[in-house]
Amino acid sequence: MSGEDAAGELRLDGVAVALGGAQVLRGVSLAARPGTLVGLVGPNGSGKTTLLRTVYRSLRPDAGVVHVADADVWRLSARDSARRTAAVLQAGQPPAALTVTEVVADGRTAHHSLFSRHTDADQEIIREALDRTGAHVHADRLYDTLSGGERQRVLLARALAQRPRLLVLDELTNHLDIRARFELLDLVRASGVTALAVLHDLDLAVRYCDELVVLDHGVVASAGPVLDALGSEVLHAVFKVAGRVERHPDGVIRITYTAKPLTDHTPDVGP
Repeated sequence: MSGEDAAGELRLDGVAVALGGAQVLRGVSLAARPGTLVGLVGPNGSGKTTLLRTVYRSLRPDAGVVHVADADVWRLSARDSARRTAAVLQAGQPPAALTVTEVVADGRTAHHSLFSRHTDADQEIIREALDRTGAHVHADRLYDTLSGGERQRVLLARALAQRPRLLVLDELTNHLDIRARFELLDLVRASGVTALAVLHDLDLAVRYCDELVVLDHGVVASAGPVLDALGSEVLHAVFKVAGRVERHPDGVIRITYTAKPLTDHTPDVGP
């Protein structure tokens, strides 16, 4: 694999994590090709957020390897890892006193020493990130005065200002109205950066993602292009709902749920 081919690529090999004596991830392997948006989906408690934490170096796996652009992230320094991977998370909001521009400028931190200052090149990268996400219209406002959708644009701009190889997105669209959800995922796709995104909304996942990884009880139940990874059998077996996933004449992939009964009421006892 050439350096150009490896840029932006994510690969997990046999990742396992136990928390509090419970096995959360069980030998998870997956790959994301450069420039693709890969959706990480699964029921609550399937291990999605835990898996993301291993990718952005918040949680060291008990076994297995996480590669970003052909480097084991746990062999990199925290700074080098941050230059490769940018995360937009639900937790850890910026300080209330920061302006939008200051929040986005924080994305350049990994590229500087503790006491170095932003260069003209940094300022241009910050302006570009603000412009690409539409956050420039709020550049001088305090971050905590923004709406939920506006804040998510700013956090995405901060991530893009890192100039990462990989975006890690934990429920980027959570609690937003439908227009804001579409706009944010359009921005992610337009960025051209490889992205691994946890999405609870399956309809958004099948519409926007190039590929899906379906987690169930800490293992990969299926993975691949959307129509291969999320068929009727997987909807029933993993999500306990009845429906089918199809590409419509307009080219958009959609889920069509059946009439009653929608759900399978068989108790899910787990492993």
